[in-house]
Amino acid sequence: MSGAGKGPRPLVALSTASVFPDRAADAFEVAARLGYDGVEVMVSADAVSQDVEVLRRLAGYHSVPVLAVHAPCLLITQRVWGYEPWGKLVKAKEMAEELGARVVVVHPPFRWQRDYARDFGPGLERMSENSNVIFAVENMYPLRAGGAEVAAYAPHWNPVLMDSPHVTLDLSHTAASGSDALAMAASLGDRLAHVHLADGTGTPSGPFPDEHLVPGRGVQPCAELLGRLSAAGYPGMVVVEVNTNRAPTREDRLADLAQSLAFAREHLSLAAGQATRG
Repeated sequence: MSGAGKGPRPLVALSTASVFPDRAADAFEVAARLGYDGVEVMVSADAVSQDVEVLRRLAGYHSVPVLAVHAPCLLITQRVWGYEPWGKLVKAKEMAEELGARVVVVHPPFRWQRDYARDFGPGLERMSENSNVIFAVENMYPLRAGGAEVAAYAPHWNPVLMDSPHVTLDLSHTAASGSDALAMAASLGDRLAHVHLADGTGTPSGPFPDEHLVPGRGVQPCAELLGRLSAAGYPGMVVVEVNTNRAPTREDRLADLAQSLAFAREHLSLAAGQATRG
């Protein structure tokens, strides 16, 4: 990355997934209350997350813009917007364009989506033509069953090894895969376009080790990564995507989200201030 110390600090957005089991509409109110710069809409079974007009009204009412759209790529959202994967991305792109968002987050194809996987890279390039919207492929992690690793994604769960021009780096997923987040960011260089800020221990049991902890509560180098990105003039945004569904009360959930925002702002601002003084 170039342009160290230049430009404003990266925007910090709130993923609508971070307020679950509350709804997407609640995320706008929370983002406004806590001072987030915007939201990333996780398209899910929640009807509001699929409705451009409702999202536009929420963004206007709360003065909280939609900065990114997460396409419905999860196993639990396979029925959302139909079963055809390219159709999902077309709708995500149209939603992003209509709401003024510039990023669509997408997962690598599942291995059983053979035709989609075969054309994934070239297809994303075609989708980005004549549009300001970019498709940022998110790093995932290997699944495990009975102690054996299951290859769930094609061509790989790690977009560093793929030819995707834009990548989302998720710090809960680096914990789940046992990856070095700082090395991944360095390897990606200018391909790193989007960050999902969360944390993880990398040690939970079961086939799905994805924790999405509040940053600072796991072992990932969240602070150091934010510092390096800010110092290097990272042009993308940082999205808080944490799991708060175990918070005892709504006020506890708000406290977790406020702490996550403060963590992001502190470490982004520290690096920017040091670069300016230098």
